[in-house]
Amino acid sequence: MHFTFTDRAVEQLNAPLADENKHLKLLYDTEGCGCVANGIPTLLLVNEPDPDDKLGEGAPYSVWYEPRYEVFFEPELKVDFNASRNAFVLKSDNQIYTSNLRFLK
Repeated sequence: MHFTFTDRAVEQLNAPLADENKHLKLLYDTEGCGCVANGIPTLLLVNEPDPDDKLGEGAPYSVWYEPRYEVFFEPELKVDFNASRNAFVLKSDNQIYTSNLRFLK
């Protein structure tokens, strides 16, 4: 997968990612969803990826993700930030995955 970040998203992520030991991970949270197809995308700040995680290319940030959930996303993803809602947005050219992408530090 490839991740592109808008300037607004980069502004919000610069401070948390100033620590070079921190990395982004796209988590597909299925806890309590009842079905794996109903998962909730979440952006997570991690110290290191899990052993099975795969690194997605990104500009300006690369993003780790679990390959088993790759099927739920398109190959090209964009992370934006909506200042009026104080929320990240995960989208592609074809759809909005969530307009309220949680960012867990």
